[in-house]
Amino acid sequence: MITETAGVRDVAQALAPLSEFAVDVEADAMHAFRARLCFVQIGTEKDVYLLDTLAPGVEVAELAPHFADPARTKYFHAAGGDLQYLASAGVRVKGLFDTHRAATLLGWPKVGLADLVLEKLGVKLLKEHQQSDFSIRPLPDSMKAYITDDVKYLVEIGRQVKAACVTADILEEVELDCARMAEEAAARPDMGHESRPKVPKGGLSPAQVQLAEAIAEMLHGKRLEQAEKANVPMGRMLSNMAVGAIASKPPKDLKELARREGVRGPWVREHGEEVLKLIEELQEKAARGELPKSADTAKKDPAIKKRTEALKSWRTAKATERKVTPSVVLSNLLVDDIAELPKPVTLDTLRALPWLGQKRLRLYGAELVELLKGKP
Repeated sequence: MITETAGVRDVAQALAPLSEFAVDVEADAMHAFRARLCFVQIGTEKDVYLLDTLAPGVEVAELAPHFADPARTKYFHAAGGDLQYLASAGVRVKGLFDTHRAATLLGWPKVGLADLVLEKLGVKLLKEHQQSDFSIRPLPDSMKAYITDDVKYLVEIGRQVKAACVTADILEEVELDCARMAEEAAARPDMGHESRPKVPKGGLSPAQVQLAEAIAEMLHGKRLEQAEKANVPMGRMLSNMAVGAIASKPPKDLKELARREGVRGPWVREHGEEVLKLIEELQEKAARGELPKSADTAKKDPAIKKRTEALKSWRTAKATERKVTPSVVLSNLLVDDIAELPKPVTLDTLRALPWLGQKRLRLYGAELVELLKGKP
């Protein structure tokens, strides 16, 4: 357990000669409006270090050079959110190998860390603290054991998953996906810019969709205000499911509001009247034609849409031929990158895409140029 500056320096010294280590992070995202980084766990072949990032003087940025060294493999499992927390703390990762992403590209049926550890090592991980508050100090022993397990076996699991990628001949594709994930991970966004909830549109007319999206946007803004005031996670105040249920079928009164899927009684009692009034105002605006156009009316460029469809159909055929998952051939992000390239698409324009890689260019470059030649 690292709780002071000297301990961080000891960790830096211990990592210096190593070519690989495992990493995980814990935050209090399930318990606070603005989540804090509470622990960074680092696992090696011999040791596990638990860096208490809430303790004065424990700055994970002290380890930034080790994380930024592409020659050192950093094993993470489902690294997306972890990378954002680390970026916020001044740490950027190079040399990432995400065992979750790799197992997914391998097409394995179970890709959770507990599943991999049980299958590969015969060890059962306890997962009862997945939603615990990691800002608690002192940290209970059971929670300490839980966050230790997240990296205790990860170096060995990482080696085995990487070996499987070599056997399946997909290591370059996995490493490119991991490099993109690490490169594009920015500091955690301001809460107000979190992804908006999707509105169920089945059975709704265009006018109803337009109203539903306006209601969802209003509810998203209100829950942010309410969650910040109460210092609870946004979803605990009003979940995406609840937002969608209210927006797609606007309630007329408190009784109807309380019956919407995912809506909690205490929230209705505290905020219901205000929300019903705002819904009524939006309905009046809709009747006057004053609502902004639905996102459905902002159509994607038809040419790009056709190229996207052609690329997805092509990659499915290639994946079947090569006996790999479609994302090994081209990830969804690469499909979008290629579909949006200016015409004409050439080997040089494909080569300029940073996440395509030499292997994909060699295997598929000429075919992609030919495929897109006849597309608008």
